[in-house]
Amino acid sequence: MFQNETSDLCMESDEIKELIYEIRGKQVMIDSDLARLYGCANGTKTLNLAVKRNIDRFPERFCFQLTQEEYDNLRFQVETSKTKEIPLRFQIETLNKSGNKRGSNIKYFPYVFTEQGVAMISSILRTSVATEISIKIMDAFVEMRKFMMNNAVIFERVNQHELKLIEHDNKFDKVFNELQKEENIKQKVFFNGQVYDAYKALIDIIKQAKNNLVIIDNYIDDSILATLLNKNPDVEVIIITNENTSKLSESDIIKFNEQYPLVKVKHSSDFHDRFIIIDRSIIYHCGASLKDLGKKTFGINEMHDKSLLEKI
Repeated sequence: MFQNETSDLCMESDEIKELIYEIRGKQVMIDSDLARLYGCANGTKTLNLAVKRNIDRFPERFCFQLTQEEYDNLRFQVETSKTKEIPLRFQIETLNKSGNKRGSNIKYFPYVFTEQGVAMISSILRTSVATEISIKIMDAFVEMRKFMMNNAVIFERVNQHELKLIEHDNKFDKVFNELQKEENIKQKVFFNGQVYDAYKALIDIIKQAKNNLVIIDNYIDDSILATLLNKNPDVEVIIITNENTSKLSESDIIKFNEQYPLVKVKHSSDFHDRFIIIDRSIIYHCGASLKDLGKKTFGINEMHDKSLLEKI
């Protein structure tokens, strides 16, 4: 009765995150999106009917219906924002992915489900993909919570005045990126397993360099060369490493420089910690070797004592 061959089983958690919104301070998913993901025959109608038949399992903290104001607010934010690939997409993504005018004369306002509600849905639906889709959705909620925790300081700084400017001027991505650059790069702690986040921070640091970049790391290997593909084309790179512990070979450098000049390697045994120096004016201290980013908990922070630059 519930099964539908058009379920989005191939959708990954990153794509599912695009379907998560924040309403009433909760992260939720909309009934129509869930019906599509779970492959419900007759779509939203079938899903909501199954919920009503098991209404005792869905208290308000699991499921609630949007008010006119909440629905209009989401639609307003969609219409006033043209940016789709921004970190707070769950607040402003369109309710209607097809782009038509659904909602202008709707018969009822959508129901939304919290993470607990979504888990309960998987227990009452009998689609062949329910279990697998449920796991992917749970993973998406976990990733969104981690994102919120990692960027809590940034969200606090985006006050109501800034949000109004964002709504009217379509400048949210610019505001967020500037705040993220200031808060997340100057000082950031990464936990075990945050490999992508750590490398993204490293790339953001490397992209700051306009003229030259110095990397000091005794245990560096050829993985740094892949990261350096993200540098600005005219930036000269000097890698300072210990000849006895480095795994970066001369042939690796020669091959890299044939396409993406210019990287030089100097050997020194004077350093214990890892440093990144940008344009001889900004210095970062890195608590782990660049080849091990995300494998253990470590920190990256900007050092504000400019006298250290001369000493190093």
